[in-house]
Amino acid sequence: MDRDRLLKAIAEKGYDVVFGVKKTFATYDIVSKGPGWIGFISSAVGVFALIYDPLSAKFPSAILVIAGIASLYLSFYRAEEYEKAANAQLVLYNKLRSLYRSVQSGLDVVAAKAEYDAIETSYYSVTVGKQVFLSGWYAHYKLFAESQIDWMDEQLHFKWTDKWPVSARLVIAAVVVAGLLGFILWGYNARFCV
Repeated sequence: MDRDRLLKAIAEKGYDVVFGVKKTFATYDIVSKGPGWIGFISSAVGVFALIYDPLSAKFPSAILVIAGIASLYLSFYRAEEYEKAANAQLVLYNKLRSLYRSVQSGLDVVAAKAEYDAIETSYYSVTVGKQVFLSGWYAHYKLFAESQIDWMDEQLHFKWTDKWPVSARLVIAAVVVAGLLGFILWGYNARFCV
């Protein structure tokens, strides 16, 4: 493998690893903080329902029950496992970034490839497959809005399509289309029902 291909391979693996780090940390954030926020919001709505009658109606109550069920769902995840895995992956990511800079500075390609292979093997042993719902969206935000990824961008040239998950783009498009259709139907009914 030549130097340029190795640099690209390191950057690609760096992306895989850092996305794994961000997704695992996203799961950790959601699992460790989500139930507390759900409990706080439910309690606040319950208190305000004492003085504002519409909050004690069936629909807000149903939403609170669903939020409680979501909180139970989150309790099945062991937050400590995700924190430990994310920190182990972060160490590997930092090694990849350091290896990338070393190869740029002239490190022997054969030695660098051996180190790359060792990092890749280690990565597969610390990855957690089961992640919480929406952790991928949160991971994209954490990766592209909160991280220094310029060294990977030198090789991968990220575009806006890389920064927005396909599922998020589809949901946004569906919401826009539904909103437009709702607006058109509302205008149609307003014009002919008067």
